[in-house]
Amino acid sequence: MLAEAGILNSRIKNMARRSTQQLVLKPQDLYVLLALLTSAENGPTYARLAERTGLAASAVHASLKRAVLAGLAVIREGRPSILRPQLKEFVLGGAKYAFPAVLGRVGRGVPTAYAAEPLKSVITPSTDPIPVWAHRNGKARGVSLAPLYPTIPEAAPRDADLYAVLSLFDAYRSGQARERAAAQKLLEKYFGGSA
Repeated sequence: MLAEAGILNSRIKNMARRSTQQLVLKPQDLYVLLALLTSAENGPTYARLAERTGLAASAVHASLKRAVLAGLAVIREGRPSILRPQLKEFVLGGAKYAFPAVLGRVGRGVPTAYAAEPLKSVITPSTDPIPVWAHRNGKARGVSLAPLYPTIPEAAPRDADLYAVLSLFDAYRSGQARERAAAQKLLEKYFGGSA
């Protein structure tokens, strides 16, 4: 299994050397990395990550290949593992610019950002409509905030830790100064400490 991981890492590096195209991370890549960050398993399988995220296993594999090339993850013994300091730097330093908040219409959806835990207990809501991921089975009414990937409104509420991190990221990329500061403080705990 160790030999397989070495072969995969070697293929990824060779692919990067041969390519003349710029690597572009996709929103689902960050989604998969956040699922990996919140995984209770040490090095979950691609199939398990696919199950948690609602993506196909092939999409998870492609996302992790891009993450490895970007220096945000590694494959060890055939299983993916995040590089916490690098992912923390990306999430808190650049991801909100790479994947800006896109607001839409008022409608039904799944609460996110300050309207979901853990920020819901910290931030006093205003009279403005709350941010939601638009979803036909959503139980809240608010302004739609485009999720990083379309499967999030369905998959995230089934997984409390993943839901929390995705909601915190939404608050960090879309909120006011107080919301962003609170979200950053709570996100740092997932990376193992403060900045």
